[in-house]
Formats: sequence, structure tokens, C-alpha cells
Amino acid sequence: MRILVTGAAGFIGFHMARRLLERGDEVVGIDGFTPYYDVTLKTARQALLDQHGLYTGHRLMLEDFAEFQRAYGDGFDIVYHFAAQAGVRYSLENPRAYVDANLVGTFNLLELMRANPPRHALLASTSSVYGANAKIPFFETDRADHPLTLYAASKKANEEMAHSYSHLFAIPTTMLRFFTVYGPWGRPDMALFKFVAAILEGRPIELYNHGKMRRDFTYIDDLIEAMLRLLHNAPPTPGSVHGAIAGDSLSPVAPWRAVNIGAGRPVELEDFVAAVEAALGQKAERKLLAMQSGDVPATFANTDLLEGLTGYRPSTPVSIGVPAFVAWYRERYQQ
Repeated sequence: MRILVTGAAGFIGFHMARRLLERGDEVVGIDGFTPYYDVTLKTARQALLDQHGLYTGHRLMLEDFAEFQRAYGDGFDIVYHFAAQAGVRYSLENPRAYVDANLVGTFNLLELMRANPPRHALLASTSSVYGANAKIPFFETDRADHPLTLYAASKKANEEMAHSYSHLFAIPTTMLRFFTVYGPWGRPDMALFKFVAAILEGRPIELYNHGKMRRDFTYIDDLIEAMLRLLHNAPPTPGSVHGAIAGDSLSPVAPWRAVNIGAGRPVELEDFVAAVEAALGQKAERKLLAMQSGDVPATFANTDLLEGLTGYRPSTPVSIGVPAFVAWYRERYQQ
């Protein structure tokens, strides 16, 4: 198939593009190489993709509609949309970046898909859309009306924008709600990267809410497998209920649904740190801090819908995923 991957030099987009290329798909990647974190890491990912003869990369911002339109051309069989301004905490410092990238960029993609629709569009969302919800685990059918940051609000807006286009123009759309993805080639602003770097450099690690946090850590290979299975097994169709799966989030008026992708096993932050210490063979010095604005004490995905649609449930524990990241980090940074 001919597949578009936006954010292809980013953490998740890179892994998705590489997996698609390995199985023989033609991939067109788009990335803006924004300096939110170390651009050399994005360049290194892009260089690996460029080694594949089936890959074509474009360096542009999705907000630039004319350039984006040229890259989009006559359309694609499949669209994976990962390009976004990421980061919960950064949205407190630079909110306009989220409006430009997440709202305008996604709107431009929807307009291009309206003119040349794919067979299936899979768009990245986030567990942050559940916001202030206190009931856990999070189900796709739960209300998600109280976002705690502009990042979360922009992603929820993406879901609603995509629903309207799906309804009006019959674009099969799956919103992918990610839960704390980690693994090799991960982002430097994420906890695992920061913990490993700090411990190896002899600096204390920062634990918010005094370490009283739980996260549904999702290993990158599990995420990619889930997204591939959703691509093949479960494109929403108008009026379809796909066997009337209990708890399906399929819209009653559009070929649209949201799907959680998480491990479904929240891990105490102290246990996660212990896995990092074991993988490094070093103890961490801890700096306990108050809860940050916009953060939540726990995330927990119910993944029954993912399993019902695809027969797959993520299974990699942190005892395997964390050492895999540490091995990559040591090789890349020679530590």
C-alpha cells in the first residue's frame, strides 16, 4: 500500500514508518523537525528511513497548506497522523505551538483527506483527553469533557474535528489514544529518557507528587503491533457495529471510533524507577517534588475494545521494555 506517515522523524512515527517499510509498503513521511527537543535525534531517525528505497521524506510544517498539499498529491491508501506538538508541561509555556501544530495542522490534513480520502485514517490522540476523570480504568466510552491542559484540549479537539469530517465525507477514521509510550529512540522529554540520563550523569531524578504516581507504560513495539492490526482488522464503516463488541466507541453517525492503546497494567512510579536502576546497575538519587499543574496521579487503559477488534492486547512488561531502552541509550550515547 501507499501510506502517509506524518511526524515520521518523531518517536512513534519513525517506528511506524520503519515497520511499514520492512513489510514492503511505500511510505511517504512528513516532519517539520521542530526544535522542541534535540533535532539530531530526529535527523538520525530520518537517516535510517532514508536507507529504504520505498521511503520518500518531506521536511515541512503541516500548517503550510500549500507545501502540505504538494506532498499529499492525489492521496494515499492509508494515513497515519502522528505529527503534533507533544508534551503536557510544555503546553503551559508555549500554548500557541499547540494551536498551530495540533489544530491548524490537523485541519489541513482533514481538508486534504476530504478531497482525496484514504481507505482508513488513523490519527494519534492521547490518554490526556480523559483529563480530570477519577474513575479508572479509562474506557473509550467514558466522557472526556474536562481537559487539564491545552495539549489535552487540542487532542480532544482533533477527535471532534475528525469525527465531523468522518461524518460529512465518509472517511473511515480511528482515533488512537496512547498511554505513556516508551522504548528505544524515545523522546528526551519523557520520564524514562530523563531518568536514565540523570542517573548516568550522577544527577538526581525528579519525581512529581512525591513519587505517588502510576502510569500505564506502553512499550513501543506493542503500540506498533496494535496500530497495524487496527489498520487491517477494524476500519470503521458507516452503520457497522463490527459484531456488536461490548463497549465499542463506534459513532452512531460516522465511520469513526476511538481506541485505547495501553498495557492495561499501571505501574507505580517507584517500581518503574527500580526497573531503571536494575537495568543500569546504579541507584538513583531522588528529588521529590509537588504535583505539577495539569498532571494526573494515575493513568490506566481498559483495552477490551482493542482486543475485541484485533485479538491483540499489549503484553511487554517494564522489566523487558526498560532494559531495551537502556541498551539503545548506551549504544547511542556511548555510556
